[in-house]
Amino acid sequence: MSFSTKTVKTTPFLDQRPGTSGLRKKVRVFMTQNYTENFVQSIFTALPKPGPVGATVVVGGDGRYYMKNAIQTIIKIGLANGVKKLIVGQDGIFSTPALSNIIRKHSADGGGIILTASHNPGGIDNDFGIKYNVSNGGPAPEHVTEDIFEASKTISEYKIAQIPDIDLSVIGTTKFGDSEVQVIDSVEEYIKMVKEIFDFPLIKTFLKKFPDFTLLFDALNGVTGHYGKRIFIDELNLPLNSIDQCEPLEDFGGGHPDPNLTYAHKLVENVEKRGVDLGAASDGDGDRNMIMSKDWFVTPSDSVAVIADYAIAVIPYFKKTGLKGLARSMPTSAAIDRVATHHNVKVYEVPTGWKFFGNLMDAGMLSICGEESFGTGSDHIREKDGLWAVLAWLNIIAHQSLESNKLVSVRDIMHKHFNTYGRNYFSRYDYEEVDSESASKMYSALKSSCVGNLIGRSFSEDKYTIVAADDFEYTDPVDKSVSKNQGIRIIFEDGSRIVVRLSGTGSSGATIRFYYEMFEDHTEKLMMDTQEALKPFIEIALEITKLVEYTGRKEPTVIT
Repeated sequence: MSFSTKTVKTTPFLDQRPGTSGLRKKVRVFMTQNYTENFVQSIFTALPKPGPVGATVVVGGDGRYYMKNAIQTIIKIGLANGVKKLIVGQDGIFSTPALSNIIRKHSADGGGIILTASHNPGGIDNDFGIKYNVSNGGPAPEHVTEDIFEASKTISEYKIAQIPDIDLSVIGTTKFGDSEVQVIDSVEEYIKMVKEIFDFPLIKTFLKKFPDFTLLFDALNGVTGHYGKRIFIDELNLPLNSIDQCEPLEDFGGGHPDPNLTYAHKLVENVEKRGVDLGAASDGDGDRNMIMSKDWFVTPSDSVAVIADYAIAVIPYFKKTGLKGLARSMPTSAAIDRVATHHNVKVYEVPTGWKFFGNLMDAGMLSICGEESFGTGSDHIREKDGLWAVLAWLNIIAHQSLESNKLVSVRDIMHKHFNTYGRNYFSRYDYEEVDSESASKMYSALKSSCVGNLIGRSFSEDKYTIVAADDFEYTDPVDKSVSKNQGIRIIFEDGSRIVVRLSGTGSSGATIRFYYEMFEDHTEKLMMDTQEALKPFIEIALEITKLVEYTGRKEPTVIT
């Protein structure tokens, strides 16, 4: 069918600067007249060359409140701006990694638009987000997000196609003149991808040989519920009680879809109560993960190090490609650095943000990477991938158990890893919704101390001495771009670190994040309690930053 285009006069909103993870605001802000339309039009106005005319764009989201409304708006504005093909997930559903895969597989030159606020709560009174990914499948680089912001500041009109809403529940293609909207099964293509990466026949053999092995995957009522059911129940034939909270809900069931020990408390309780061998959770849009068992919690820093260590020997994808390089975000512990040294590959320390990994991947310099914020992934796509990490662990457990002819536990794998490489004790303390002005004052004072009186100071009766302190700066080895002000690093003589960052991912207030890391290679000290091991550095951080004096916050919101 043909369609007409309407031009609507509008005025700019001056708060539409997207961050690393897109534009995030409260749902009611996006519901303001023309707010969503303005930002979507700004995306198409700023679309990288060759622009929207004739382009293919992928669209979907994590199922949260207002997603379906936003998708209809994107379709109509996209068509009005000359987009030739829009690929949309059935019911609007697309996990972030699955959308990245479709962009790459379908050579979507217009990239993709993801409707998500990641791990933030959903519902009409909570958060919504619109994120643009470029044609390599990864998050838009800063120069693109700046172009979008500039367009949003000067917008005076938007164009919108006069068509009825698309029925997103029905798989199929609807033609509009020379353009079309294709609704696809977003889960099917993702399953095809992971079956090419991991050794599913080996995993099935393992599950038959060790029928007492238990797995529990909790989607936290986020987008990966559909994916988890199809993989663990339909493909691997695990019992139905191997999945929980796998129905995507607009408000995530009233919970906080963030896979950590605080917000994934139901998984933690069930794993302990049922004695689960491999417990895992994912976040709202499916790009984060948490790995644990009845007898161990795996930090994200340790998780990516273990996956990298076993990759070539265990995972078919890496048996073919080899390890081109490893990487971590700056706040993430250096556990993966030791694996890189062992395997004789280069390791990169980058700022927080998956786009930095994407540059290295596109240049053929990186295979596996991770962030301490529960993000793990590889060069199979250009986003972190929660279910990929879960399947990697299942593949490793299956291989090790079949090789040793006994069920190998998560704790066994971690103990062996620590004995080989030593242990980087690591923890992150999040202080959420802190008064923004107080947080900024604290951070500014700490930054001044880095170039002032921190270096040379000793603590705990001269046991720990600061030898370096700076605000992390990164020069990208691929495009030579420079990223400054990426977080304050305080480094001690023994290599231990305290890192402090201000986060802008929340829709209100500020989040202060403290990262603590201590390396230990004495055999008798490898299995200590993490918080007890890090206690001296936690006390030092509070003394140096004067957090309580500036913010009044005595306890973190979340400890991971």
